[in-house]
Amino acid sequence: MAPKRVVPGRHYPNCKCYGRHRNGSTADQSTIDGGFMDYVKLGNTGLDISRLCLGCMTFGEPDAGTHPWTLGEEASRPIIRHAVEQGINFFDTANSYSAGTSETIVGKLLKEFTRRDETVIATKVFFPANMWEGSTRPNEKGLSRKAIMSSIDASLTRLGTDYVDLYQIHRWDYDTPIEETMEALHDVVKAGKARYIGASSMYAWQFAKAQQVATAHGWSRFVSMQNYLNLVYREEEREMIPLCIDQGVGLMPWSPMARGRLTRPHGQQTERTRTDVSGQSFYEATEKEDGRVIDTVEQLAAERGVPMAQIALAWVLAKRGVSAPIVGASKATQLDDAIAALQLVLSDEDIKRLEAPYVPHAVTGFV
Repeated sequence: MAPKRVVPGRHYPNCKCYGRHRNGSTADQSTIDGGFMDYVKLGNTGLDISRLCLGCMTFGEPDAGTHPWTLGEEASRPIIRHAVEQGINFFDTANSYSAGTSETIVGKLLKEFTRRDETVIATKVFFPANMWEGSTRPNEKGLSRKAIMSSIDASLTRLGTDYVDLYQIHRWDYDTPIEETMEALHDVVKAGKARYIGASSMYAWQFAKAQQVATAHGWSRFVSMQNYLNLVYREEEREMIPLCIDQGVGLMPWSPMARGRLTRPHGQQTERTRTDVSGQSFYEATEKEDGRVIDTVEQLAAERGVPMAQIALAWVLAKRGVSAPIVGASKATQLDDAIAALQLVLSDEDIKRLEAPYVPHAVTGFV
């Protein structure tokens, strides 16, 4: 049986309500097969996105790149299908995930399960697709005009589409003038290869500079910021989040559950935590401090009778300015937990309790 096709922003006959979230955003709330999905605008744009974005780093050939825990096409199929059936219309991947095979798998399966005009596809540029295969060749990495133009064409080929909805810079390029980068991105939009542009993982001053350059020249501005935010890493609250709120830029936090650390009792290990070198570099230095936060999440989850993942995600969803957290899933049940978090309302006291054990961290995620 073909999956249900869900049109973003449409009110279905069994729609329960219009909702206003704790973070101030308004949303269309549509009921689907006993569950529901909210739709919001991405920042100040007119683009309708599901309140959750499915992160697609999980999908890719396990022997491509350095993520042996990724899922190949057949293992990815039921998860992407389930996401579509549950009303998720927003999918985030990158040219560098599993040496480009994430884009290939995601593009193929989305074409199988939904229509292009019902889907919001986001991908990224900065790292080369073959970054894990050895030394990078000239012009493969970064945000030069040449790199951007080559990368967008390669991504479109792998995704099997003639445009992406959101084209994001994965990192700040210290070796390329920001004027060159912003003009090239503007030309990608004007060529019809991307509908909007976004950014990810940088200092607030860098993001502000890029926006000012675009404004001064009449070029396309970033409409979204994919930043690193969760209960055990909140440094973005100092400058980046207030900047984005002020500028009407939609927030798409990555790693909202700290690569699974906020979904299970402190100290529990999984195959990914044992093999994820990148994740270890983010959290090992603050293992003891983070443990107190994780313990609090566990306690509150037990009191509310819900999985820890729902508590952690509900906290991110309650943050002002957040359009759609990026959630990863290697099982359909993990998606169900994420969707259920949309209905979980944390009280002010709950939020204070969850935030109380936090201690300041060194900046990480992009330095």
